Amino acid sequence: MNIKQWLKAEYLPIPLIALMVMTRYHHFGDVLHLPDASLAVFFFAGFYRNKALLGFLLILAGLIDYLAINNGVSGWCISPAYAFLIPTYAVMWFAGSYAASFKTMTIGFFAKSVGLLILATSIAFAISNGSFYLFSGRFEAMSLADYFVSVAQYYPSYVGAAMIYSVAGLALVKLLKLLYELKSIHKSV
Repeated sequence: MNIKQWLKAEYLPIPLIALMVMTRYHHFGDVLHLPDASLAVFFFAGFYRNKALLGFLLILAGLIDYLAINNGVSGWCISPAYAFLIPTYAVMWFAGSYAASFKTMTIGFFAKSVGLLILATSIAFAISNGSFYLFSGRFEAMSLADYFVSVAQYYPSYVGAAMIYSVAGLALVKLLKLLYELKSIHKSV
């Protein structure tokens, strides 16, 4: 299989699925585990504009969480607010779908993609944390302002992990495209 085939939509979801499976089990990461790559996975899945892939990844995320909780990971975050992970991840998917309309992989592409990622990840953070405050039933005695002050400490790692995975993914795609172009030029000479 050559590089061009891997850049086609039917092959690239395989590493996205693998990345989610390998990182989602421990959402925040620790010394032995990488942080959750789900936000970046949904962003890149949006590049394919395939709603079936979006649905599959949503089900996969739920299945991984179910297995993790049944194997000793804390289920504290599971509440009626869990359903709001659907719009959280949909924001990332739509951002990826929009980024796919950027036609060339130039510095401008990377700048627009990074800006879009920061915006989408910030919105995803607000949806997931806001819904948890409103619907989890765990914060009746806390004001919304106090809640956001307490969860603000998680914002840098939330956005940071998504950015690291996404920038690395964009750089990898750029590298693969360059290698393919070089190989094509070499064959034509």
